[in-house]
Amino acid sequence: MLKTAALAAASFAGVQLMSAHVDTSTPGADPVKQVEAWRAQRLERLKAPNGWLSLIGLHWLKEGKNSVGSAKGNDVVLAAGPARLGSITLKDGKATIEIDPKSAATVDGKALASAELLDDSHEKPTTVTFGTASFYLIDRNGKKALRVKDSEAKTRKQFKGIDSFAIDPAWRVEAKFEEFKPAHMLEIPTVLGTVDKMTVPGKVTFTRDGKSYSLLPVLETPDAKELWFIFADRTSGKETYGAARFLYADLPKDGKLLIDFNKAYNPPCAFTPYATCPLAPPENRLDLRVTAGEKKYAEGH
Repeated sequence: MLKTAALAAASFAGVQLMSAHVDTSTPGADPVKQVEAWRAQRLERLKAPNGWLSLIGLHWLKEGKNSVGSAKGNDVVLAAGPARLGSITLKDGKATIEIDPKSAATVDGKALASAELLDDSHEKPTTVTFGTASFYLIDRNGKKALRVKDSEAKTRKQFKGIDSFAIDPAWRVEAKFEEFKPAHMLEIPTVLGTVDKMTVPGKVTFTRDGKSYSLLPVLETPDAKELWFIFADRTSGKETYGAARFLYADLPKDGKLLIDFNKAYNPPCAFTPYATCPLAPPENRLDLRVTAGEKKYAEGH
């Protein structure tokens, strides 16, 4: 059960080490300065050498042997790297790599002839590095793929920055939390056309301009310390990214919590076609214009 939860969470951006979520909250601090600090750290994480902007490929593996390299004749054609890196054999859910000695590729920093590839359901997936590029194995509902990154990727080097709505304290709202006993399961669609089920601990309700709205937050892991909102609103597909935006909030206390929509941010899929993101479920599509947080990325695919 824990592994299933980990796999579901791993298919979403927030659970990755490249997540945009950072905690800059300080009790009693100026909320505007908190958001400014959050946005600065969010930007640095996004632009990091191994951040989402560094993605240059997503390659699904077939059962059996897969030749890997930048030459066109390979089963997996990399956008960067040696012409013949080696081969990956996928059998019964287990992936093993054979490294071409001429490629100079390393496995977790070591010059190995072969190794098993641990996917991203593990705390530390196996990383194969070659020059400024690297890849690791991801698992999405039992299907395996190589996620390829390059610190010299054009999407990173030519990044234009993020446009956001002006910080508005009015979008920092106090909400009510209704706990579900037992917790519910919510079906979350993904850009891959698949559906993952995630745990919903309760319903969150807030008021805006005299009207009541509700959202269903999910837990990334069974021991999550925060609520994760995957939502869309009346700005989606117009001023903001169409598929969804993400938002975190601290766990509720005494049936209440604070939601700061100024910290709503774009999923990785807004910046790259090589991510595997969730879509906002019908329950989280607000009949409201949330004019706060990040806007649509101008250079998005």
